[in-house]
Amino acid sequence: MRKQAMPESAAPSGYILCFDFCLRRIGVAVGQSATWTANSLETVSHRQNPDWPAIDRVVNEWQPSTLLVGLPLGPDGEETRMSKAARDFGASLQKRYALETRFADERLSSRAAEERFVELRASGGL
Repeated sequence: MRKQAMPESAAPSGYILCFDFCLRRIGVAVGQSATWTANSLETVSHRQNPDWPAIDRVVNEWQPSTLLVGLPLGPDGEETRMSKAARDFGASLQKRYALETRFADERLSSRAAEERFVELRASGGL
């Protein structure tokens, strides 16, 4: 019996490289759009400028379809100095790699982590 190829429409749409932008370091994770899972990869230096050779290596290794930058907004969703810096970093990524670059509101992930911490503490897990 001949094995059938996966239909083009069913193939996974690729990897997403996620960047947690900070002034001294940038956390890099890889996500898979087919499974909606992510794994931390590494932290790259960011002093005056991002460590572009390290980012180049990760982008070349994973060949992502999308780049995702965490956007540190203020409590009421307002832009901050850090969110402007993260947007500038995202614009540099987009220009450098010509890949779709998106931003993710980091308040949501922080809130989810905080809620999980409260749950664990209440159940005696911490």
